[in-house]
Amino acid sequence: MSRIREDADKIIAEALRAALPDTAVAKALEGREFGAGRLVMVAVGKAAWQMASTACAILGDRIDDGVVITKYGHSKGELPHTRIFEAGHPVPDANSFAATAEAIKLVEGLTAEDTVLFLLSGGGSALFEKPLIPAEELEDITKQLLACGANIVEMNTLRKRLSAVKGGRFAQLCAPAKVFSVVLSDIIGDPLDMIASGPAYPDGSTCGQAQAIVKRYGLKLSENAQKLLSQETPKSLDNVETQITGSVRQLCAAAEKVCSALGYEPIVLTAELCCTARDAGSFLGAIARTHKDSEKSLAYIAGGETVVHLTGKGLGGRNQEIALAAAPLLDGLKDAAVFSVGSDGTDGPTDAAGGYCDGETMSVLREKGIDVTAVLAGNDAYHALKECGGLIITGPTGTNVNDLTVLLIRR
Repeated sequence: MSRIREDADKIIAEALRAALPDTAVAKALEGREFGAGRLVMVAVGKAAWQMASTACAILGDRIDDGVVITKYGHSKGELPHTRIFEAGHPVPDANSFAATAEAIKLVEGLTAEDTVLFLLSGGGSALFEKPLIPAEELEDITKQLLACGANIVEMNTLRKRLSAVKGGRFAQLCAPAKVFSVVLSDIIGDPLDMIASGPAYPDGSTCGQAQAIVKRYGLKLSENAQKLLSQETPKSLDNVETQITGSVRQLCAAAEKVCSALGYEPIVLTAELCCTARDAGSFLGAIARTHKDSEKSLAYIAGGETVVHLTGKGLGGRNQEIALAAAPLLDGLKDAAVFSVGSDGTDGPTDAAGGYCDGETMSVLREKGIDVTAVLAGNDAYHALKECGGLIITGPTGTNVNDLTVLLIRR
């Protein structure tokens, strides 16, 4: 393995470790009193098990009952006083609906003396769902949004209006009980009403915005779904206290620290990357060519969430496309590499967290007869990267705070 690939692996491992929600959840619960009433815990999202595990370690038997809803393969074992459910993502499935029904049942009949500890992380839009339209139509709308390259805010603006638990409606179901919500952000700018579609936060989006998204992308919706988009969501909630913790900025800061320790001069370009994956990869590749004669080691860091426009039927994800799109510009450069990873350990519908390409990648692909332009057009980055050893596989990480993309130039 090349030295620069070893550096990339170290940066990924250390940045993800720093982004785990354990410390943040512990800080949120430090010194907090929940009164004499019942305390029930609902944890939802890709980081739900990790967040709930920390809460259980701190609160112990003070938690009377709990439900954890996370993605398949993201649970790491039993937790006290807690039932754990795994469900579908990015498209909700029957297990999403069944698990959400259990969470709703858990908060029924609570009094004003009781508290719901609501631990929320990204992925909750699919995992936590009670649809107001047939499940088949919800799945179709989700797939339409994914295929057209809608960003996460646009997707959630629609999804919260088609759900009985999103857009502040779960908090209404908990009333008159108090809700203490600890949120791990996976959206640029940390908009609380959009993270996991804001089940316990007043909705800041409007019906007009939802309808504009449908028109912008030419989405096909039933008459019933169209009617739901014209019904406003809760704009105020008086039983909720929210504390946000963790974000892509923390992930970038951790990467910056590791890069510096490895001898690179780190430059954080942005923590709000939001263009197409291919454009991001090409941009970083262009930076690599501009600074190919640098006398010092450089690390250009970007955090955020890019989008992919589906033009083919291949396998891949936005982080894999970033890396592969950089490869043609990295071609032949000495000790230069681009890698990109999803902090939750999953990139698109694959088992990879992301992708890695360096100055030798194109040579390997040419030897194997692989045309990068055709691969990107077919959205098949996964198989190309697999052929050249460019897949990054971490498994579920226990956190979810957007993506990390880094260009390394080593001297």
